[in-house]
Amino acid sequence: MPTCARRTRLTPQREEEIYAAVLELLREAGYDAMTMDAVAARTSSSKATLYRQWKGKPELVGVALRHAKPMDTSDIDTGTLRGDVLEIVTLLGEAAERDGGIMRAMGQACHQNPDLGRALREVLIEPETAALRGVLDRAVDRGELPAGTPAMEFLPHMLIGALMARPLMEEQHADAEFLRRYAEAVIMPALRLP
Repeated sequence: MPTCARRTRLTPQREEEIYAAVLELLREAGYDAMTMDAVAARTSSSKATLYRQWKGKPELVGVALRHAKPMDTSDIDTGTLRGDVLEIVTLLGEAAERDGGIMRAMGQACHQNPDLGRALREVLIEPETAALRGVLDRAVDRGELPAGTPAMEFLPHMLIGALMARPLMEEQHADAEFLRRYAEAVIMPALRLP
């Protein structure tokens, strides 16, 4: 999990407390209202400690969100691309029910805060995109998917699109059941899977 170079070392339990506080504050107040002062107060830490560990609020939020992820896409390997995609969307749906509001708020906050956007891309989006590429590369290696299938490039976009669009259009989370139907109707045909 990328973080800036550390001069001190927090215990894993202490880091967990800080990440939990960050997520609580994001749920309560949103990104703009969450401050390093509030994190320090909630965790009985000093701001100096927080800034030694993370360059600033965008990096701390990005790492806390990465740490809170319920899955590591790179660990998913069911033996088939269909199985992998269905496992990914099931886990994404469970995460969306729990923290979909945070992720939508972070998407909005990125538009006003380029540093947050950079931090989220670095610690959350780029590693997940690379892991999804690994899932697709394994499918190519197994002969399930022709190399260069045009939709391969857009798998992350399709997943993020579904996560963001359902709450906007239907005022419901993109839960696991919805995402499985979406995968069958949109992702599998786009990847030309039977």
